[in-house]
Amino acid sequence: MLVAAAVCPCPPLLVPEVAAGAAPELAGTRDACAAAVGVLAASRPDLLVVVGPADPGAEGPYPAGTPGSFRGFGVDLAVRLGSGPGAAAGQDAERDTGRELPYALAVGAWLLGGARWDACAVAGLGVTEELTAADAVELGRTTGVRADRVALLVMGDGSACRTLKAPGYLDERAEGFDALVSRALGGADTGALKALDAGLARELKAAGRAPWQVLAGAAEGRGLAGRLLHDEAPYGVAYPVAAWT
Repeated sequence: MLVAAAVCPCPPLLVPEVAAGAAPELAGTRDACAAAVGVLAASRPDLLVVVGPADPGAEGPYPAGTPGSFRGFGVDLAVRLGSGPGAAAGQDAERDTGRELPYALAVGAWLLGGARWDACAVAGLGVTEELTAADAVELGRTTGVRADRVALLVMGDGSACRTLKAPGYLDERAEGFDALVSRALGGADTGALKALDAGLARELKAAGRAPWQVLAGAAEGRGLAGRLLHDEAPYGVAYPVAAWT
């Protein structure tokens, strides 16, 4: 059953080596993410699942030990999913699957590495924006019962349309969408997350929609309380951070 969740944004810019000179601009976001990951460790899970957006063809499960990198962003920095129990069994994941972590899961692996995570076994799950709300919720239900005590690290950005210079340009609907998401994450409102419109999220380039709905499915009936730890939109992209316990 789900005992805790952390919600973090997934821009590679969270990694200081990728951000380079702009690294200080996301220092507050990094600190909030570190606090959220700390909540997961305190929940004493048996299994931590890192859930995040993935391109078509890169969706599905990733075992502990799966490698990732930020070479696509010009940085020779490698990560590996999980370093605690279960990681050893996944050391051959690259040979077994021939896949590397999607960038969102690589950022999640980087966050866990910074926390020196060794609390439990770790697995990854990539989901595409084509995943319907109903299917995302059902995937969350099955993910939430993979162990007696499950924690989720849910990676995903809000809209990318908050300013004229945002990746998706300015869309007047973006601020309202992000406010709704922040309220839902801060209040652990699974109903509001399930009701997020997939079409609108796609138009606003909100990569977190499907991962958040996976969280909603996993948290059904669990009575978890939420806290919004951070809520800013640098570069015109919303980066919410929350913790559920």
